[in-house]
Amino acid sequence: MQFAVFSTGCQLLSYDRHGLRASSGKKKALQLHGTEMIHSLAAAMSNQLQNTTSLSTAGTWNLLDVRNSSPVRTTELRPLLVSPWDIALCVTGTLISCENAIVIAILFYTPTLRAPMFILIGSLAFADLLAGLGLILNFVFIYMLNTEFVTLISVGLLIAAFSASVLNILAITVDRYLSLYNALTYHTERTMTFTYVMVVLIWLVCITLGLLPVLGWNCFRDETSCSICRPVTKNNAVVLAVTFLLVFALMMQLYLQICKIAFRHAQQIAVQHQFMAISTTKGVSTLSVILCTFAACWMPFAMYSIVADSSYPMIYTYATVLPATCNSVINPIIYAYRNPDIQKSLWLACCGCVPSNFSLRPRTSSDV
Repeated sequence: MQFAVFSTGCQLLSYDRHGLRASSGKKKALQLHGTEMIHSLAAAMSNQLQNTTSLSTAGTWNLLDVRNSSPVRTTELRPLLVSPWDIALCVTGTLISCENAIVIAILFYTPTLRAPMFILIGSLAFADLLAGLGLILNFVFIYMLNTEFVTLISVGLLIAAFSASVLNILAITVDRYLSLYNALTYHTERTMTFTYVMVVLIWLVCITLGLLPVLGWNCFRDETSCSICRPVTKNNAVVLAVTFLLVFALMMQLYLQICKIAFRHAQQIAVQHQFMAISTTKGVSTLSVILCTFAACWMPFAMYSIVADSSYPMIYTYATVLPATCNSVINPIIYAYRNPDIQKSLWLACCGCVPSNFSLRPRTSSDV
């Protein structure tokens, strides 16, 4: 229609331009008619342009609406929700770090605490300190730097630290057993070099375990193979859990042997029978507390790692991981703060004096 109007106007203008004579009235009529045609053509083109702009604008707003309603856009604008379980783990990690940092500082700044027993306690405190820092860093990485490489580093640090904690507890148990089994030759056989070599071997094994996820033993490429602790694979989790069960069984056997040796010594020394009976009973109760605490903290997580995988609800994973981390809170109390030598150094560091009723009885590594 617009093209026909435009053609008619052009024909009228062409007809007038070729010199065809007409009366002045008719000529004016033709000119007015041509002008009206041109105005009509301009109005039609203007309306068409407005309709096109309107359609384009409507299409643009629809595109913006679709983009704003996409899941990615909504996720960016949604407030970040922090899990209370992650907060609890972060708080636990902070407590672990503070406790064990104090133990390490006391051992480092006290020259008299250089016996093999204190080296093992220091190694345990350092392992628990790394575990606490790993829990804090894991919280930061989850909510601020959640990348694949950072996740692998965080998980590797936690595996190495907690593995070192468990193995150092086993080493302390072995040290206590040897101090009773070879009481006469213990101080000559257990040299500082032997202790350092044992600590180095423990840390080499634990660092190797921590590097396994970084070296490719992870489930990023196959989500179905994930364990309850992503990105650790199910097979890796089972191996670590079974290893823990073997360590716990060995510790239980060693502590049973320690109890038998202690009771035998009590029967052999008739003069100090009453004193030894009280001391032995206290030692057995302390061993029971150590084993029960260790089992209560780690056994649920180890058993759950064997039977469960990533398809299980996360709340069960948190409920078993949190008690396991609490074992690193208890370790300084059991193995460090109960030691009279460390207590004495702590009193001197805090108030510069030692209480008058403080016991200065010599303490050996066999004491629990």
